[in-house]
Amino acid sequence: MRKVVLITGASSGVGLALCRRLLEEDDALHLCLACRNVSKTEAVRTSLLASHPAAEVSIVQVDVSSLPSVFQATKELKQRFQRLDYVYLNAGIMPNPQLNIKALFRGLFSRNVIHMFSTAEGLLTQNDKLTPDGLQEVFETNVFGHFILIQELESLLCHSESPSQLIWTSSRNAKKSNFSLEDVQHSKGQEPYSSSKYAIDLLSVALNRNFNQQGLYSSVVCPGTMLTSLTYGILPPFVWMLIMPIIWLLRFFANAFTLTPQNGTEALVWLFHQKPESLNPLVKYLSATTGFGSNYVTSKKMDLDEDTAEKFYQKLLKLEKQIRVTIQETNNQN
Repeated sequence: MRKVVLITGASSGVGLALCRRLLEEDDALHLCLACRNVSKTEAVRTSLLASHPAAEVSIVQVDVSSLPSVFQATKELKQRFQRLDYVYLNAGIMPNPQLNIKALFRGLFSRNVIHMFSTAEGLLTQNDKLTPDGLQEVFETNVFGHFILIQELESLLCHSESPSQLIWTSSRNAKKSNFSLEDVQHSKGQEPYSSSKYAIDLLSVALNRNFNQQGLYSSVVCPGTMLTSLTYGILPPFVWMLIMPIIWLLRFFANAFTLTPQNGTEALVWLFHQKPESLNPLVKYLSATTGFGSNYVTSKKMDLDEDTAEKFYQKLLKLEKQIRVTIQETNNQN
């Protein structure tokens, strides 16, 4: 029986590179590509099947920044599948990133230059906005939409006799200082991306605490610092030309510079081969690349505690309940 792998954000970047690498590892998989743009994803599906004709590749349309879309997608998935073996929660956004030029040049001439480039800590701010669901867009896309996806697919994921794995794309930029239990959507801050990634780390820990006995395990990954269409849009082309030699040089001093989505998938693929029961739920698994371009996986204990993770999880459950009540009231009015 084919193992089923669901991947959100599978049509580009790390998600697309992950699809290719997983099929190189096992072309008997059933990959389900969960994406917003169906026509773009159809082209990806055609390409994957051309390279791996023995595989099975399907598509489900979902926009994790829209709860109606998530509910519709989970309804379709429950009709198609009896179980999901792996769910890669990869879709995410960093809207309108703005570079703090002063922080960049200050960091270039400090002892923290490697840390600064590895994590982008203090370098980027974002302008967030509300979605039609009334939630902050970064929070809903990166965290809450995926949370609802998991909640709705619980029957496909919880089988104690054969564990399922959730694998989240987090970040080295997930900073405790940018997250608050009093403002989980980061509506009052300027670093919603960092906050959302720390929220992912908390949620993963809480999911393990609440679902391991039911056969569901969760892990978080950082794919490293990659140069993608998103990052290239942060700076003008001439600035990238100036700093690229620095970035290549830094690879010999810091392993976070994976640079390409292909390299960034290293930890995600490594987790595909692990027994989830053997993994440490308080550890983040990191894709790493040496100065000479060799890829490997390392790990780092996350800067969090289980009590905070559980409190955050309870806040998500409360928010979910409120939203379901609102949906029910709206349906009754119609």
